[in-house]
Amino acid sequence: MKRFLKIYMERPELAGLALLILLTAFFQVKSGGVFLSATNLQGMLGILPEMALVALGVTILMICGEFDLSVGSVFALTPMAIAIMLNGGIPFPVALFLGLLLAAAIGFANGYITIRFSIPSFITTLGMLFVARSLTVVISGGFPPLLPTDIPAWLFSGFVGPGNVVRMSFVWFVVIALALAGMMSFTNFGNWIRATGGQLDAAVNMGIPVNATKILCFMLCSVLAGFAGLIQVMRLGSPLPSLGEGLELQAVAAAVIGGTALTGGIGTVLGAIIGATLIRVIDNGLVLTRVDANWFKFAIGMLLILAVVSNSWLRRTARRIKLEV
Repeated sequence: MKRFLKIYMERPELAGLALLILLTAFFQVKSGGVFLSATNLQGMLGILPEMALVALGVTILMICGEFDLSVGSVFALTPMAIAIMLNGGIPFPVALFLGLLLAAAIGFANGYITIRFSIPSFITTLGMLFVARSLTVVISGGFPPLLPTDIPAWLFSGFVGPGNVVRMSFVWFVVIALALAGMMSFTNFGNWIRATGGQLDAAVNMGIPVNATKILCFMLCSVLAGFAGLIQVMRLGSPLPSLGEGLELQAVAAAVIGGTALTGGIGTVLGAIIGATLIRVIDNGLVLTRVDANWFKFAIGMLLILAVVSNSWLRRTARRIKLEV
């Protein structure tokens, strides 16, 4: 029993999973069975990947010991750039590659500036938040461009499987999440990320390329944000300069709710998924139970504070549990 309790307390994402199950049951009862209906699940699963992919990138970067507040702006800039290139006659595969390359370049700039000038990533990415958002508005000219009708939008937003419940965006999300989970659990790079975020000096002494690791995590975070923005635009049919506003804070909240430590070195892909799903469940559940939508941010804020306090308490308690040899 002690061993079970110690393992459970050292995995705070499991507490988030328990809360997710309780909230799902609560909203299912309060909504009269509508919450888990096929129609409602279609809506939730359709928009979950758009925030969850951003949360995955932010989580991995936080495990590496850094933050990125520019993901919401990259979320808007990448599909806007792709749409403008498409309207300029550039083929879709080329425009997609160049758009994601732009997102990677922003991530590289965030990482390089942070490391080269030894400034907090909070400041670097806060500045990039404004830069990328301004570029989005400028290149759009204030008018959102329409997407050409001949692009393969179904590849990102079309429905698959029986009942039209699952979109292709959810399939992309599952594949990317599994790849990232495998990277974090079974590769040296995953170990480098945890070591860099948890014990930077020890990682340097072990010969881990900590600067390159951080820059690659910044780039991964930006690319995932840009790809998530593209998925949303494919669903909506047109990019808007205001897309992704406030998304960076929701992504950080999802990471923390899922057990990612603000100090780095601790976190999981599963935790990010649980945190993002919790936010979507609360958002959708409040609407179905006819609660004033203005309570959504209040609920997320309280959940975030509770998660930080409870995760800290769980880890301290787990360290005090002594196992018999």
